[in-house]
Amino acid sequence: MHSFLRCCHLKRTERKTGNQMHVLLASETNFTVNEVEALYDLFKQISNSIVNDNLIHKEEFQLALINSSSKPNLFADRLFDLFDLKHKGVIEFEEFVRSLNIFHPNTPEADKISFVFRLYDLRCTGYIEREELKELVLALLNESDLTLSNDAVEALVDKTIMEADLKGDGKIDPDEWKELIARHPSIIEIMTVPYLKEVTLAFPSFILKTEVQESVLFS
Repeated sequence: MHSFLRCCHLKRTERKTGNQMHVLLASETNFTVNEVEALYDLFKQISNSIVNDNLIHKEEFQLALINSSSKPNLFADRLFDLFDLKHKGVIEFEEFVRSLNIFHPNTPEADKISFVFRLYDLRCTGYIEREELKELVLALLNESDLTLSNDAVEALVDKTIMEADLKGDGKIDPDEWKELIARHPSIIEIMTVPYLKEVTLAFPSFILKTEVQESVLFS
């Protein structure tokens, strides 16, 4: 009997701790508590799809995003790296929610622009260099089943660099990137489909009953 009561107490404690974490994440992101709970359900599905440890490994992330755990994908790799805020090689629930917040409609446009810049800064140098841009273009073409001649790819990369590189140093810095987006706001949408858009489409509609009323949780 003592063991049974102890088990029940532990479960209640874990549930309370989980609720507190959900409230904290909701207060620090644009998600509601209900949405955080829905994301937790999704997180559990993804994090236990291959390795049952409640952590999202890269193979599980790719499986959820592109339906393949082994096929090389530049954008899935980069997204995983950006979601892995603690740089431990796995994604914890808190990291999952905070990273997904960038896709929320209420997240400032400046934050979204910065996120995409970091996504394209493949070598994490603080710049998007010509070779990185070419690698991105080739990856986009490959994933979209489109084909361009090498000359056409080179011309596209050169044209983009020429327009964006206002300082003439052969690379794009964050300020130049912001100016490029200001002149061509559709670039983000064009360059992130089907990758970033698929991230948001993969999530539930967040219609989920919470165990506690949000008015009580936030009081």
